[in-house]
Amino acid sequence: MNFLFVSPNFPDRYFKWCESLKAHGVTVLGVGDAPYDSLHPRLKAALTEYYFVHSLSSFEEMSKCVSYFESKYGHIDYLESNNEWWLEQDARLREKFNIITGAYPSDMKKIKSKSSMKECFQAAGALTARYVLVNDSADINKVLSFAETVGYPLFIKPDVGVGASSSHPLRSKEDVEAFFAKPIDTTYIVEEFLDGEVISFDGICDDSSNVVCCDHEHFPISPADLVNLGLDDYYYCCDFSMNLKAFDSSYFLELGKKVVKSFGIRKRFFHIEFFVLRNDKEGLGRKGDIVALECNMRPPGGNTPDLINNSLSTSVYDIYADVICYNENRQDMGKKKY
Repeated sequence: MNFLFVSPNFPDRYFKWCESLKAHGVTVLGVGDAPYDSLHPRLKAALTEYYFVHSLSSFEEMSKCVSYFESKYGHIDYLESNNEWWLEQDARLREKFNIITGAYPSDMKKIKSKSSMKECFQAAGALTARYVLVNDSADINKVLSFAETVGYPLFIKPDVGVGASSSHPLRSKEDVEAFFAKPIDTTYIVEEFLDGEVISFDGICDDSSNVVCCDHEHFPISPADLVNLGLDDYYYCCDFSMNLKAFDSSYFLELGKKVVKSFGIRKRFFHIEFFVLRNDKEGLGRKGDIVALECNMRPPGGNTPDLINNSLSTSVYDIYADVICYNENRQDMGKKKY
């Protein structure tokens, strides 16, 4: 089996995905914009071969890379980056080279657009925040009318975006007018503001969208506040046997599984974010209700996969490789959790 890993050197802990795949007998090929000599020694050891490109954003360079590897090793079975930034280009490359084990460009709207995600969440039975879309300055009256319905503050962010970039509250009519006074260069989504704690449903699913491993994570400080206020961060991961919040974790587990099915996620790590309402929200839900936020088709960032490993007393890297190779989790999930 040939697995082409896009940008295996960033984030720097991603060599662990490659190590597990290699240990499962997979031929792991890498492509990146970092010189080979700068790669982590463990990444070098895990890769069968590495292809340098000057820009990972160049579809032409990336296409040459895939063609080269196919001429040398045969058909590429998987092409993945596990990175939100490259999802669209990954999809284009799969379509061009007939790699049928992942998303295609036609799947991108529900994966990348926050407004389109809401349809999948709703189909799974999840609550979603009310919203309007903004494309140009003529939409100011739409936003002001929306504010009359749901009240201030509102929350605005790019409809297609990664992380909390360009995301902030609109606390008044003056804030709305100030936003529209500047050029609008992309589609924004304006939602009703939710007073809640961010939680996430994280895990890995098989080819039939069945969850084979999962945990729930809690973020007392919101990502938007981290970006906009420059706060220090902390968060934690829990096995589903632990119910640390005033909501039903068994309900959250079943809801998360339904959401994965609704999105049709296949053989991927997922990171799906929700709010737990701190107070009643008229027209939406009551304190303690879970409201869907967004779905990310990749592992959580930073060192979180290692945090999950410690939470579940397992290796998500090995589970991911199990799913890629055998379409099931072959790790012992019954071990005592520490």
